Amino acid sequence: MVGVGHLGKIHLKCLLMTKFELVGFFDPDESARKYVEDNFKIKAFDSLDALIDQVECLDIVSPTLYHYEIAREGIIKGKHLFIEKPLTESTNQAHELVKLAKQYKVKVQVGHVERYNPAIRSLNNIEFKPKFIEGHRLAIFNPRGTDVSVVLDLMIHDIDIVLSMIKEEIKDVRANGVSIVSKTPDICNARIEFEGGAVANLTASRISMKNMRKIRIFQNDAYISLDFLDKEAQVIKIEDNVGDDNFSGMTIHTNDGLKRIIIDAPSIMQNNAIEDELNDFYEAVVNGTSVSVTIEDGFRALKLAHIIQDKINENNV
Repeated sequence: MVGVGHLGKIHLKCLLMTKFELVGFFDPDESARKYVEDNFKIKAFDSLDALIDQVECLDIVSPTLYHYEIAREGIIKGKHLFIEKPLTESTNQAHELVKLAKQYKVKVQVGHVERYNPAIRSLNNIEFKPKFIEGHRLAIFNPRGTDVSVVLDLMIHDIDIVLSMIKEEIKDVRANGVSIVSKTPDICNARIEFEGGAVANLTASRISMKNMRKIRIFQNDAYISLDFLDKEAQVIKIEDNVGDDNFSGMTIHTNDGLKRIIIDAPSIMQNNAIEDELNDFYEAVVNGTSVSVTIEDGFRALKLAHIIQDKINENNV
């Protein structure tokens, strides 16, 4: 492991529950090193190079500012990487890592953890064909994370979810944001239009009075509601009324005749999302299969996040 700050300690506990053998960790902060050594009895390495030379995989949970140099060193030495989101600080850095990962034939999984949220995983049987997506990700203010804008801090989660559902080129992006308590935007809204006509409208705030992580998906055959915070999902479909006299639900008259409304709340299998993504990374490395959230996925999410930030900056100027 590289980085044992707040999120790093969570990763550490999850790694200990996986099949990985945790060789050790590196963190330049002396107090963090001592805390982990004393409480987890895990070896602290004196340098990043010394750690990399002793392992087959790296879990990078350092501040985003250092992702690129750590990942680059690991890839060149042939190590497989799990790297927390966002992939890097800049798109140029991310693009270089994509090329290096292919060149050195290493696996890289990016920690877009909402892909493992039980709410969305309960919908594995649903084919997503969104026409419109509405997303709200609101958080009560926490000074941790304000070194980057709310786009890279929070909205990037929903950006990744949207891009995983809509496999089309982006046609247009409009965005606005406001800096209130930090030097970068603390609240923003982005409207993303895709070539096929789909639209995603995303709002993110880290100065809210309450926490919220919801996405609503509208498509021709269904309305789908996902609550990532409370881990709930609901699917509402309109189907032909097949003349079932025993149907006691709601029906409506449309131009195509009588339809019935089917409301389904899929059963939720509670999980530890970080532990699950690390387990998937393990299986990909051991079995030679594809990772679930690729480095290309991480690059696309980062690229769109920077486009949104650029639009915000243009409007603020």
